[in-house]
Amino acid sequence: MAQSLSAGSESREYKYANAFLAEIFPGERPYSVVLGNEIVLPATVSEKFRLIFRDASILRRIFAPPLELSLGEAYIYGDFDIQGDIYSVFPLLDQVAAQFSSVSKLIRILRDYLSLPATGRRDYYGRGPLELHGRVHSIERDRTAVQYHYDVGNDLYVLFLDRAMQYSCGYFPDGNEDLDTAQEKKLEHICRKLRLKPGDRLLDIGCGWGGLVRYAARNYGVQATGVTLSKKQAEMGNQLIKEEGLEGKAAIKLEDYRELKSESFDKIVSVGMFEHVGRSHLPEYFSHAYRLLEPGGLFLNHGISTRSLPVDFPEIRRRTLPEKRRRKIFDLNKWANSKILGVGTFSQKYVFPDGELVMVSDAGLFGEAAGLEVRDVENLREHYTLTIRNWINRLEMHRQEAERVSSAVTYRTWRLYLASSVYGFESGQISVNQTLFSKSTAGKSRLPMSRSDLYIDHG
Repeated sequence: MAQSLSAGSESREYKYANAFLAEIFPGERPYSVVLGNEIVLPATVSEKFRLIFRDASILRRIFAPPLELSLGEAYIYGDFDIQGDIYSVFPLLDQVAAQFSSVSKLIRILRDYLSLPATGRRDYYGRGPLELHGRVHSIERDRTAVQYHYDVGNDLYVLFLDRAMQYSCGYFPDGNEDLDTAQEKKLEHICRKLRLKPGDRLLDIGCGWGGLVRYAARNYGVQATGVTLSKKQAEMGNQLIKEEGLEGKAAIKLEDYRELKSESFDKIVSVGMFEHVGRSHLPEYFSHAYRLLEPGGLFLNHGISTRSLPVDFPEIRRRTLPEKRRRKIFDLNKWANSKILGVGTFSQKYVFPDGELVMVSDAGLFGEAAGLEVRDVENLREHYTLTIRNWINRLEMHRQEAERVSSAVTYRTWRLYLASSVYGFESGQISVNQTLFSKSTAGKSRLPMSRSDLYIDHG
């Protein structure tokens, strides 16, 4: 492969393409940029990966705003590829975003972008993006959004999840546990936090394939009920309950938690469902959990959170920069993130439609507003990094089978979103937290004075 395009082959199309790519990927590069069959931007330091763009004629579509959506689509539909360490690719988006804080740089990038040849519309095939309709977070719309992701097929999830089918953060107290062990330790950790005991009525909101429901019924003697909006999860989960001889002790319902009206529970847990609620619906979420929970009961909410930044708090912004400069930088960054970068747009279309991450403090605030008391908060960010790296390794090992039971587009979608999640957790942009609430009565929580029992025999 040549190190640069020869003068004889450098058409006007490639000249404009080279100029644009040089603006987008300036400075030190631990990667090479390949256009067609030629390296147009060689790595300047030790190469970790290569970005391979099919040809210059589709660059305008690949880099069309919103950038995150266009690049994501270009990858899953094969317009460009990533060779090498996929985890090292994601800091590039942050580097590109930093360039938009300069108006002059933004103008140069826009000038070179508009010089690229116009490209046709995207042809969708395979799984395709989801277009949602109706009121946001209505029961019907939530059901459609959830089934788009989780009903992609049990055969796909079996390839990369653990034997208990846990699609959430494992627990690695030593840091070197295998995935099956880490997920079982997570289940045990949750059951201990809930102080489960024989005869307790346990509700699992968003129970997935029912791994926690089965574990709690089998090991703690509780009466466990799980609810999910995924048909395939409910079918498989109830089949596993039957196979394990847990009928009458555990059950999974194809139901929205908001449809539970007359039931009551001693303990409630929600693992990995919180991200689907939406900030505007958190009062409803916590209030409904409060109504379903018996006095003295416990509610453990396990969910991914986004990091709070000074931009989220006007009183902090006012103290850090002069007002005029603060307003200019904030407005430009906000515009660039929304209109050019399109942060979150790929996930909204292809991964978790209507999903929304909130700050961990929001869980505490809205939970307390509903009448619950915060008793414990634990951050498991590093544990989720290890979990997802295990998932990706397993998924890549079974690539051919994954493409057979789903499609190449689905495989590339999951590989991309999982790898980007690793970057999010490792960089601290997102975290995962377990918040334990109690429905105290007359100031009494029924909790022990110490939480040391949670960690006995945990490694």
